[in-house]
Amino acid sequence: MNSAYIACFMIFVIIMIIHSRNKRLIGQIIRRKRRKEGLQMKLLAQKFINKQCLIYTFQSQITGVIKEIGDSGLLVDSYGAEEIINFDYIIRIREYPKNKKGKKKSLILD
Repeated sequence: MNSAYIACFMIFVIIMIIHSRNKRLIGQIIRRKRRKEGLQMKLLAQKFINKQCLIYTFQSQITGVIKEIGDSGLLVDSYGAEEIINFDYIIRIREYPKNKKGKKKSLILD
């Protein structure tokens, strides 16, 4: 029974180490983006105003129409709910893919 406690403790320690490493890496990426990429992302995002887009962040993917772009973020209308996303957390923006007939694809593989 004692060895089971040790195994559970080791798994818990490994999970905590991985979690702290991920938080540190996200912080480093945000600091790097603040220094050099802030203006570029704003200029590139302006091409997608009033288009259905997929917006990739560190931990999620948001689908919606980009309504407006501010100094540090963008306003997205996602199925009737408006969301504000900070440029520091955005990794990638792309237009929603369409098939040959011009309809939205039902399955998106990335």
